[in-house]
Amino acid sequence: MTVTPRGASAYMRVKHALVLALLAGCGGAPAPAPVTAPAPTMAADPSAPDDHHAHHDHQGGGMHHGFKNAEEWAKVFDDPARDAWQEPDRIVAAMTLTPAMTVADIGAGTGYFAVRIARVLTHGEVIATDLEPDMIRYLGERAQREGIKNIRGVVTPADDPQLRPGSIDRILVADVWHHLGDRAAYARKLVSALRQGGQIIIVDFKLDATRGPPPKFRIAPQDLIAELEAVGLTATVAFELADQYVITARRK
Repeated sequence: MTVTPRGASAYMRVKHALVLALLAGCGGAPAPAPVTAPAPTMAADPSAPDDHHAHHDHQGGGMHHGFKNAEEWAKVFDDPARDAWQEPDRIVAAMTLTPAMTVADIGAGTGYFAVRIARVLTHGEVIATDLEPDMIRYLGERAQREGIKNIRGVVTPADDPQLRPGSIDRILVADVWHHLGDRAAYARKLVSALRQGGQIIIVDFKLDATRGPPPKFRIAPQDLIAELEAVGLTATVAFELADQYVITARRK
């Protein structure tokens, strides 16, 4: 998941951007082993979709949003209807995973992507991060219910993924990039965490998407690629979904 100078709950608002789209329509309507900490969830109340519009700029221009009450948000984040436009299996396939990899899911939320990835990593691990402790708590319980023992949930600050240097094979940032504040600084920390041959996969909303964050917070794919290249990565649009684009990046 879970995305905002990273200072407030912007970053994890990550997957949460999705939710917004589904619940209130920032643009239209429409994951293991024991988790070590709670997950990011801002201060939004799922029962009040309009609160989804209570975003504001932070240093860096990220979108700020709150997400509490993980059980309620799970109804949105993990709604089967989301699969049609998010195409999670296609995204996971594009990550070219192998069983023993270590993968970080940034802004993992309720585990929409994390559980799918964990099932591929039969000898590996998913590090699922989020700003909201309640999301991490929920993800840990979900992993137990579903018998997944290779997900490690970690509550992280908005400005630091807290990944050990040279420890990660794949980093997924889905529906979160537009929540970040100082994206350049955050990107540098992600690059530092990559192992040799590692990749970063970013999924975000098109400028003309019918769902997602308000237009002012959307990022053109060419601008996002420029941000990644500025920190030493080679990036390209791997493919497009109905309302999103998928960018893959690796060290030059």
